[in-house]
Amino acid sequence: MHHQEFEPPAALAETIKCLWYDRLEFGAAPTAFEVQPDGYAEIIFYFGSPCGVATPAGVQRLPSPFMVGLLNQPAHFYAQNRLEIIGIRCFPWTVFDLLGLPPAQDGVRVMRHPIAGLQAPLAQWLEAGKIAEALAEVKRYFLQRHPDAAPGPLLAKAGGAMRAAGGTLPVSQVAAAAHATVRTLERRFKQAAGYTVKDISSLMRFEQARNHLWHHPSASLAGLAHELGYTDQAHLSREFKRYSGTTPAAFARKARSRQQAVSPDFVAFLQD
Repeated sequence: MHHQEFEPPAALAETIKCLWYDRLEFGAAPTAFEVQPDGYAEIIFYFGSPCGVATPAGVQRLPSPFMVGLLNQPAHFYAQNRLEIIGIRCFPWTVFDLLGLPPAQDGVRVMRHPIAGLQAPLAQWLEAGKIAEALAEVKRYFLQRHPDAAPGPLLAKAGGAMRAAGGTLPVSQVAAAAHATVRTLERRFKQAAGYTVKDISSLMRFEQARNHLWHHPSASLAGLAHELGYTDQAHLSREFKRYSGTTPAAFARKARSRQQAVSPDFVAFLQD
């Protein structure tokens, strides 16, 4: 696995968290890998073998690009041989304006959008082994088509406060940071993201817990619950299982067994 992250252009820093590249190597048979929920939405381009996602009706093949919105539980994807990925990680309150799409609560979303015109030039850059040039192509696309993509001051201030606190702030404090009433804040977030401030904050806080346990699998769960503002350890465990499908203790055991085999850094993809 070759995971790399890149800063967005300064003009897009309040809209796009980062751009990233991954190269995943699988066997000849279709292999499952899991994407855990977090506090971001992703625009995904992929190259190489076909990629599919598990649905109640079976594995659905995905076009490139597709979008991964906020997830309430892990998503399971399937690929084989080599899969190269370019991702645009966006804030959930900016991604729909960026793409000119109505907000929705879709997890994995297939979309018809002019951004698909990037697929061919990106494929050429990656075939030539020029990752930096491929990412520069993505940056140019957004800078040319969305020079004023920054969110309004209310969303920017609220989002900044939520990010700085890792999702631990009560909604009333987020509203105070944005100089807005709770009612106005919630209405604007629903209009922009399709989710409430509490929904997004809960995912951000889960992400903090998940990342901490990945890096420190022997950490005290009671101490982690206190640090992240959960009522108690049981509250942490319920929320963690809600989003990950497993308990914090089980996730920590999995982290201990995989850190050497996978990577010293937790990324969204965990191969089964």
